[in-house]
Amino acid sequence: MKLLVTGSSGLIGSEVVDYFCRQGWQVHGVDNNMRADFFGPQGDTRWNQERLKAAHPSFHHHELDIRDRKAVLECLATLTPTHVVHTAAQPSHDLAASRPFDDFDTNAVGTLNLLEATRLHAPEAVFIHMSTNKVYGDRPNTIKLKELDTRWDYDDPAYVGGITEEFSIDQSKHSLFGASKVAADVMVQEYGRYFGMKTCALRGGCLTGPNHSGVELHGFLSYLIKCNLAGKKYNVFGYKGKQVRDNIHSLDVVRFMHAFFENPRCGEVYNIGGGRDNSVSILEAFDKISAISGKPMQWEYVDKNREGDHICYISDLSKMKDHYPGWGITKTLDDIFEEIHSRSAGQPLK
Repeated sequence: MKLLVTGSSGLIGSEVVDYFCRQGWQVHGVDNNMRADFFGPQGDTRWNQERLKAAHPSFHHHELDIRDRKAVLECLATLTPTHVVHTAAQPSHDLAASRPFDDFDTNAVGTLNLLEATRLHAPEAVFIHMSTNKVYGDRPNTIKLKELDTRWDYDDPAYVGGITEEFSIDQSKHSLFGASKVAADVMVQEYGRYFGMKTCALRGGCLTGPNHSGVELHGFLSYLIKCNLAGKKYNVFGYKGKQVRDNIHSLDVVRFMHAFFENPRCGEVYNIGGGRDNSVSILEAFDKISAISGKPMQWEYVDKNREGDHICYISDLSKMKDHYPGWGITKTLDDIFEEIHSRSAGQPLK
């Protein structure tokens, strides 16, 4: 098997590399460390690239910008992979507003470049795209909510299990980032439905794990834990700090990818997250990491939420489990906190 992974030095991309190299696959990674350009030294992923190269002889790194159409077409023509995992992206709401061309060219145009290159040069390849739950815009905020001591929660029995793939993406505020990811998500579906390619878009909740180069604008749990360990102030933006996210470990994301590879479908979408059991509010996360580290959380409240931000988001995993009954969450929320803490301890927050 020959796998091409974009964004191979990032959180999910590097987990894909680790996992499939251990499976004996030939793995090619595409990354140009654009995260350092987007977020500065804190977002730099070169350390992860070097780690992967040292750990896996079957891993081959390619310095390539997915916005470069000619280079992407040449890459796919040369490699003709059997499988493609597309994780490269500009991932921040806030950054998209200040750099809209970079955001759209990376998220939407870059995805189209990869899809068309795959169709032309590896049409039988299975293509998995890391989308985002931000394709739903702020519509999740229209669900009736109840305020509890430490979190917001759904106050509508229809959403006890979380948000399904049937939830509308229309008539909502997405942020420019969300809009560019909608364009990519729909294009991935269309290449499946129109051309019959084996594609799926994974609409991720909070994807996390110890290899995350978390920053304030993206990667809330990784960044929160690093702030606690460094004694750095963490800014809470609105919603009383009770906003809820469901967290899924990068390994469980990749395990689902493997299941999809073994039984692919055309033009599918899945909401992939930690579900209710792995959900946590910011206030609850403060208590959790403080209990592990023994350090109080330094934080400040900003009485303005981020544009298009979700008050409460929990993924309904029913469709994933129905289509792939052998898959399930193996990393608990406690596991995730412990792993990020262990990896981050002693590391400076840049």
